[in-house]
Amino acid sequence: MRTPVKLGGYALALAAVFTAALGLGHATGSPPAAKPTAADSHNQHSTPTAEGSTTGAASPAGLQITQDGYRLSPITADLTVGDHAQPFQFRLTGPDGAPVTHYTTSHDKDLHLIVVRRDLSGFQHLHPSMAADGTWSVPLAVAAAGQYRVFADFQPAGRDQSLTLGVDMPAPGDYRPVPLPSAARTANVDGYRVGLHGDLLAGGSSQLTLSISKDGTPVTDLQPYLGAYGHLVALRDGDLAYLHVHPDGTPGDGRTRPGPEIVFHADVPTAGSYRLYLDFQHGGRVHTAEFTATAGPAASVPTPPSPTQPSPSPSSGHGEHTHG
Repeated sequence: MRTPVKLGGYALALAAVFTAALGLGHATGSPPAAKPTAADSHNQHSTPTAEGSTTGAASPAGLQITQDGYRLSPITADLTVGDHAQPFQFRLTGPDGAPVTHYTTSHDKDLHLIVVRRDLSGFQHLHPSMAADGTWSVPLAVAAAGQYRVFADFQPAGRDQSLTLGVDMPAPGDYRPVPLPSAARTANVDGYRVGLHGDLLAGGSSQLTLSISKDGTPVTDLQPYLGAYGHLVALRDGDLAYLHVHPDGTPGDGRTRPGPEIVFHADVPTAGSYRLYLDFQHGGRVHTAEFTATAGPAASVPTPPSPTQPSPSPSSGHGEHTHG
């Protein structure tokens, strides 16, 4: 809009700076929150803002030790390396400073604990038990020394959205980091072959289909695990931003089959490499298949054959893992 008043050089400069800043804000600011969908009922992780408040937009979690007055406070000083697990204890305190003792159950548990080394190896998905005073405890040992990230995924009772808080924990010893495995479409774990179909779309929603076979035969009798036929966690390489995605459908809904395919929807905020961890249960045991996937302009890797068409086995895409 033109103004009848001729601005001086100084005022013009100020206006130009303001306009440029406003344009940059529109270019880089977060998009408005989308209206809730059916999938949102499974994935209601809130988003921290610069002021510590939350929005409904899908954005990485787990980068903060505190959010909205809730804090993850480890009691154990470090992690045990080796085969002899020791109790790992922590508390979650609320805005009033008191331990949180009432939770909304999500996927059959009040709290999910994810442990992974900073190089994205040594993934564990555990379920601690809580004492009456709000102290959580779980037997825990890691396979190798290093710096680990511990994520607590939970929803306090009376809160509409769940939270994921994270803290770094040391495991004393000689730390020897391993490189991130290359992106691949298949992973082998415990005699199962898992294929990954679909691509991560940076800045948008991506549909991923995981197909499971054993000895060249599609697995069609997956067992429910945590209220679903599969449980997928995605971590961004570098900062370990936490993306907790869930499958399309639930056991017993009349349309979701127990394999061989599990469909997930993931919101990936940025281009880059991500490590995907798929938990599934079959034969009374939980198995974890791991993939590296790339969001962005990087060339995609070949799509694997269907489970009914075995091909030469690639290098395994999984590492050490434990379930509680």
